[in-house]
Amino acid sequence: MTSTLRPADATEAVKRPGRWLALSVLVLAVLLVAVDATVLGLATPYISEDLHPSGTQLLWIGDVYSFVIAGLLVSMGSLGDRIGRKRILLVGATAFGALSVLNAYATSSELMILARALLGVAGATLMPATLALIRNIFHDPRERSLAVGIWGATASAGMAVGPIAGGFLLEHFWWGSVFLINLPVMAVLVLVGIRTLPESRNPRPGPWDLTSVLLSLVGMIGLVYAVKEAAAHGFSWPALGAALLGAAALYGFVRRQLTMPVPLLDMRLFRRRGFSGAVLADLLTVLGMSGLVFFLSQFLQLVQDRHPFEAGLAELPAAVGAVTAGLVAGRAARRFSVRAVVAGGLAAVGVALAVLTTLDRSAGYPLLGAALLVVGVGAGFSFTVTADVILSSVPKDQAGAASAVSETAYELGAALGIALLGSIVTGVYRDFTGPAGTPAGAHESLGAAVQAAAHLPPQQAGALLDAARASFVHGLHLASAAGAAVLLAASAVAWFLLKGQKLESDPS
Repeated sequence: MTSTLRPADATEAVKRPGRWLALSVLVLAVLLVAVDATVLGLATPYISEDLHPSGTQLLWIGDVYSFVIAGLLVSMGSLGDRIGRKRILLVGATAFGALSVLNAYATSSELMILARALLGVAGATLMPATLALIRNIFHDPRERSLAVGIWGATASAGMAVGPIAGGFLLEHFWWGSVFLINLPVMAVLVLVGIRTLPESRNPRPGPWDLTSVLLSLVGMIGLVYAVKEAAAHGFSWPALGAALLGAAALYGFVRRQLTMPVPLLDMRLFRRRGFSGAVLADLLTVLGMSGLVFFLSQFLQLVQDRHPFEAGLAELPAAVGAVTAGLVAGRAARRFSVRAVVAGGLAAVGVALAVLTTLDRSAGYPLLGAALLVVGVGAGFSFTVTADVILSSVPKDQAGAASAVSETAYELGAALGIALLGSIVTGVYRDFTGPAGTPAGAHESLGAAVQAAAHLPPQQAGALLDAARASFVHGLHLASAAGAAVLLAASAVAWFLLKGQKLESDPS
C-alpha cells in the first residue's frame, strides 16, 4: 500500500512530542461512549420502575441513541474534516457531559427518550473524531497500529467497566448515577484536550451539504427502524414504509455524492477492496455478536440470579481478551497476514458462540468465562486490524469520513444484530407455557415474568419462573447458533476480500 505521506512528514510526525499524551485524551472519549453504551442495560429495570414507560417507550429509550448515532456518524465525521476534528471532539464531549445530566434527572419517559436522542447527536461527534485524529497524529504505521490497538482496547475496557461500575452504582445509588459517571471523564478530556490535541482538518473541505446530511439521517434511521419493527412485530405496513423511505434516501445520498465536486463521503473509497472488506467484516461481526451480548446480562441476572455488580464482573474476560489482543494485533498482522489475523479472529469468535449453545441455568462459570475470553481475543484481533486497514487505506484528509463509515458499520451491525437475533430470543420466549393464572404481561420479557412472579404464591411463582427461564435459555441457544453462523460467514468473507491486504510498513 502506498503511503499518503512524504517520508519527511512521517519522520517529523514521529518526533512530535506529546503524541502519546494526546492519545490518552482520545481514549478518554472512547471510554465515555463505551461506558454509556453498556450501563443502560443494567439500569433499564430501575428506569421502568421509576418512569413507568410503556413497552414501546422502553424500546425507544433503548434504541433511539443508536438510531441517531447511526444516522449522523458520516455527517459528523465529514463535519470534523471540515471545521476541525479537535474542535468537534471537544464540543461534542462537553455536550455529552451536559446531556448525561439531563438523562440522569429525566422525570418522564418522553423526556428520557429526548435526552437519549440528544446524547446520540453528541456521541456521533466523538468516535469518528478520535480515529481521525489518531490517523493525523501517528504517521508512522507501526506506532499508528499500536495507537489503534490502545484505542480499541480502551473501548473494550470501557464496555467491561460499564457493567461493573453501573452494577456498583445501582446497588448503592439511584439509576441516574450511571449517567453521572460521564462527568469526571468529560471534564478531564476537555481540560487536557485543549492543551494537548493538535487541530487537523481537510485543507480543501468544500461545503457541508445539508441535503446530504438529511438524506443520510433519514436513510439510516429508516433502515434501522424498519429492521427493528419487522423483527419485533413481523411484516407491517409501517415497517415496509420505513424500509422504502430509508432505501430511497440512501439511494439519493449515494447519487448525490457521486455528482458533487467535494462530496460529504467519497463513494470511491468503496472501490478499494481492503476498505470495503474491512467495513463488511466489521458489520457482520457486530451483527453476529450484539444480539447475544444484549441478552447475556439478562441471562446472568435473571436466569442465574447474579447481582448487577457480579454480572458485570462475570463479563470481564471478554474485555481482558480484547485488550490483550488489541495491543498485539498490528504486530501479528505484519508477521502473518491481515486476512489470517482477521479471519482467524472471527472464526474463533464463531466457535466460542457455538459453545455458548450449551449454557443452562446450572452451567458453571468456567465454561462461560472461557467462551467470553475467546470472544474478546478474536474480536480484539479483528476490530483492531480492520480499523488500521480502514485508516491506512485513505488519504489523511478524509480520515474523519472514513472513520465514520467504520463506526456506521458498527452501529448498523449492532442494530441489526439486536433486532434479528433479539427477535429469535423474544419469539421463542413468548411461546412458553406457564402455570394457570400466569399474567399475560409475563410473556413480554423475562424481566416482566420475574416481576409477575413476585406477586404470585410461591409454588405458582416457581413454576412460572422455571418455564420462563427455560424458554429464554432455549431462545438464547438459537440466537447463539445463528450468531456463530454469521461469524463463520464473516470469517470467510474476510479471508477472500482481504487477500493481499497489508498494513503499512515503516516509512523509509
